[in-house]
Amino acid sequence: MDRVGSLELAAHAHGLHTAWTVTQASILIVEDDLEMRTLLVRGLREEGLHAESVGTGAQLLERVANGTPDLLIIDIGLPDADGRDVCQALRAQGVGAPILFLTARDALPDRLSGFSAGGDDYLTKPFAFAELVARLEALLRRAGTEPSVEVGVLRVDPRSHAAVCGAASRALTPTEFRLLARLAAAPGEAVRRHALVEVAWPHGAFVQENTLDAYIARLRRKLSDLPGAPEIVTVHGVGYLIELLCCQGLASLSASMAR
Repeated sequence: MDRVGSLELAAHAHGLHTAWTVTQASILIVEDDLEMRTLLVRGLREEGLHAESVGTGAQLLERVANGTPDLLIIDIGLPDADGRDVCQALRAQGVGAPILFLTARDALPDRLSGFSAGGDDYLTKPFAFAELVARLEALLRRAGTEPSVEVGVLRVDPRSHAAVCGAASRALTPTEFRLLARLAAAPGEAVRRHALVEVAWPHGAFVQENTLDAYIARLRRKLSDLPGAPEIVTVHGVGYLIELLCCQGLASLSASMAR
């Protein structure tokens, strides 16, 4: 990070105390710039958060293997890996904690690739510490308040951040979870695209048309691995819906077989 950005971050870090909806949350930061890491850890700890940091992607993966934090902040330009590749590795391991990317790269393709890799938010350097705090608060609030939703044999479980059908489950990223929970909350009803974008991504995030479609495709693949799970149907010109009649029929069949 450049000197101006560091000074701006330091200035905002002092005396800023936000009322967090999720208190004592743990945050793990991966950032190769030692000055930036020090400022972030100090500022977030002043906000009542348990913040720790590492300098490489390999160190991050090793630390997460010993316990998943509530939220991760990942710099894209790491010395040993691209932060987006690290994010994909975490998602492949079933890590569902929200991930915010920090980077000096502000081009549209870079932002889109961050979301496609499984990230939940994106903040470019230099930045105001107050904005970082607001974005983290929003991510933590969303990760901690989703209700459990059931559609037939499918359960969208907020505790495990997974889609569950009987003994089978598939881990969901926070964005995937919010999309599926929104669809499952209104089975059989078409949910408009803009409503899905509003619930799944932070306010003000730039989301291209095909970004939503890519996430729906990922959800479809995960649901296809779960026996009896309903399908997500495209409603052309409107949005998407999760099947209702199929789910009711399967639930009735399961209940009959259990008698």
